[in-house]
Amino acid sequence: MGAATIATVDLDRLPQHIAIIMDGNGRWAQRRGFTRIEGHKRGKDSVRAVVETARRLGVKYLSLFAFSTENWQRPRREVEALMGLLRRYLRTELRKMMKNEIRLLAIGDLTRLPSALQTDLQKTIETTKDNAGMTVVLAVSYGGREDIVQAARRLAADARSGLIDPEAITGDTLASYFSTAGVPDPDLLIRTSGEMRVSNFFLWQIAYSEIYVTDTLWPDFREAEFMQAIGAYQQRERRFGRLVDHSGVEQLRAAR
Repeated sequence: MGAATIATVDLDRLPQHIAIIMDGNGRWAQRRGFTRIEGHKRGKDSVRAVVETARRLGVKYLSLFAFSTENWQRPRREVEALMGLLRRYLRTELRKMMKNEIRLLAIGDLTRLPSALQTDLQKTIETTKDNAGMTVVLAVSYGGREDIVQAARRLAADARSGLIDPEAITGDTLASYFSTAGVPDPDLLIRTSGEMRVSNFFLWQIAYSEIYVTDTLWPDFREAEFMQAIGAYQQRERRFGRLVDHSGVEQLRAAR
């Protein structure tokens, strides 16, 4: 398949929700003799490019894995730099978010973030809450297992209080307690830097996502690479565990 462009992508078959594990900032910097912090700075430009391209295409939801619960174990100076970069991004991009009708959501244990960053996040979320062009979900201090655990705790508390019948609990019931409640599951999960793992991201939500892994490091991942991922997605046949015949009509038996 040749390089995909906006002209060659089928706009009627866009993934509704694209999630990205943004990886490789440190390796990008080290290969060039820079500090890891410089890699994170360059990665911010990739965030801007991908958000703008997704909005221009008409993607409705874009989730970005910015900082995991495990990332708190990194050196203090690097963590502080990441928090500062996120604050600057929120402040410099707010005007563009409003102009392009982008709504921001943030998921994860936000209470662990510096108070100034919490304030800026809440301000941006509140300011953009009525925007309907595209939703950007920022996963910061986020872990997929932690998301499932907190959902189970809340569900158990409601069951104990008699607000819900345990026998009536379904997968949809549990999903409604996740931090992503109201956001459709990702159709496409992109992982940069060539790592073949999901790193505790959206463990429940990506059950049927198409996964695209590229060796490109995040600071080099821009519009062309994003379009390539979408083009690859559009070459696939999504089955959701079912069989599909050559005419595209779903068989009514599960694949085994």
